[in-house]
Amino acid sequence: MEILVISSARHPGRPTRSPRHPRDRGLAVRARGVAASLLCLVVLAGCTGNGDNSSPDPAAGSAAPASPIVTGPLCEVLPAGAEPGNPAALTGEPVDVALQWITVLTTFEAAVRASGLATDLRGMEGLTILAPTDDAFLRKFSAANWDELILSRPDDLRALLRAHLVDGSHSLAELVTAGNITTLDGTEATVAADGAMARIAGDAQTLCVDYRATNARIHIINKVLGDLPTTAHEDDHIGH
Repeated sequence: MEILVISSARHPGRPTRSPRHPRDRGLAVRARGVAASLLCLVVLAGCTGNGDNSSPDPAAGSAAPASPIVTGPLCEVLPAGAEPGNPAALTGEPVDVALQWITVLTTFEAAVRASGLATDLRGMEGLTILAPTDDAFLRKFSAANWDELILSRPDDLRALLRAHLVDGSHSLAELVTAGNITTLDGTEATVAADGAMARIAGDAQTLCVDYRATNARIHIINKVLGDLPTTAHEDDHIGH
């Protein structure tokens, strides 16, 4: 079984119509003269050109690149088609910007900004993010505990986020094939197929996978990873 090991450290022309046959001899002679002159100009232009034929022929056309395909039960409620934040539009965005457009990741994205990791993530050559939904954070942390992490425990917050980061940009299929991952906090976790989706570390389910940013893949999951205690039962949930 392959193990992904992490090193510490991304929106025809139409053909011309043939001239009508001239009715009188004079017009025919002049037409032939004009045609001969045009032919000379074309030949001269071809001989004196720089030979650069790199520009595509508009009439020839080319197949448009395929839109990135995201899959999973949650994808159907996320932006699609021409909507802002659709998967194709995010492929050209740095990973920290892409996270801002995925509407179920507002808590995770806010944590990335608060932790100061946004610049680090943007600078990585390849990255896989296992991003918990807002609901996953609600089930994990009380409001007081989360506020404390954001405001006064930056080291713990960064460690929490690194538990959701894997070195290298990997599709879900690649993670499943590997069978194991090591996150940037040094934790090893299993990845097992679960129908068309997967389970991470036993019970975190993928919900919408294979978002692409310029330097990263983003897979949305339903559980917060890492070893911080669950405090959601202690008082109001995050956002209440």
